Amino acid sequence: MKSRRIFFTNLFGISLSTLLPISAFAKVQKKSIIQENTKPKKLKKGDTIGLVAPGYAIKREILEKAKDTLREMGFVPFHTDRILGNYGYFSATDQERAADVNEMFSNPSIDGILCARGGYGCTRIMHLIDYENIKKNPKALIGFSDITALANGIYKETGLITFHGPVGSTLNDEYTIEQLEKVVMHPKKKVLIENVKLEDEELLNNPEFERYTITQGKATGKLVGGSLTLINALIGTPQEIDFTDKIVFIEDVEESPYRIDRMLTQLIEGATFKNAVGIMIGVCKGCDKPPKPESFTLKEVILDRLKPLKIPAAYGMSFGHVANNFTIPIGIEATFDADNMTLELLEKAVS
Repeated sequence: MKSRRIFFTNLFGISLSTLLPISAFAKVQKKSIIQENTKPKKLKKGDTIGLVAPGYAIKREILEKAKDTLREMGFVPFHTDRILGNYGYFSATDQERAADVNEMFSNPSIDGILCARGGYGCTRIMHLIDYENIKKNPKALIGFSDITALANGIYKETGLITFHGPVGSTLNDEYTIEQLEKVVMHPKKKVLIENVKLEDEELLNNPEFERYTITQGKATGKLVGGSLTLINALIGTPQEIDFTDKIVFIEDVEESPYRIDRMLTQLIEGATFKNAVGIMIGVCKGCDKPPKPESFTLKEVILDRLKPLKIPAAYGMSFGHVANNFTIPIGIEATFDADNMTLELLEKAVS
């Protein structure tokens, strides 16, 4: 893992560590592992958006609907024939899916990249992604769920700001489209992101959509995160997320409370999660199973696991496997207000 490697340069058989004071060597080592942020160019009407399916296969009718939505937004959709393939539950082989991502970055006619859907498969292609190519051709990559691995991995390996936002199959909601455009098309020096107003009685009475503060306060730091399952799946890989001084955003879908408990516990007992400055949880849809006498509710698990960390935290923000999603730029400095449940981006996410 890059963050744990120590690079030694030998000179006439003498290591760099013996030539420099410990403090000086620490500075050299630190400099070698810090990746400067790169912001992709903002998207505008008329731009070509490359669609990829780096995980599960996508049905043709859902793909066509996504393309129609992109056209309505003023974009020109593009994809290769690989996107409609089927290889087991994947859209194509690992090599083909990685090639699709790599080619979208290297293709000069592509302005931004939208993942058509999530599912599973991104962790299988992380070692096949051409990170040097991405550094040379930075572009906005947008998606969530399984795309958590790709988005955070690319950010860690290249410093490129990526976007936890809709995938093609969920780009069908006015609020979601508005939030995406606000971040990637019409950037401002500061952007205040607020939760969608819930009016549906069914949602208002659903405990999974309850909004509550876990620990009061404000936190400022860079944003990282996404699907809890995929965050955990990156542990032990070269793309493992470093949570130090970060605002961590989390969501998941169809996971029992005990599984949420297990994954949060793994993070808490890990190397850097305790060093996070804030935790912002979206809607964990389908994760509050009917209570049993011997079970905990989702809320009880979250409070039990996260409150002892004593950092600003809240549950119920407008992102996740739900209809209304705001777009979160991974790697951008932001302030999270756990009391008012708002997120303020402190810099533009695109150039």
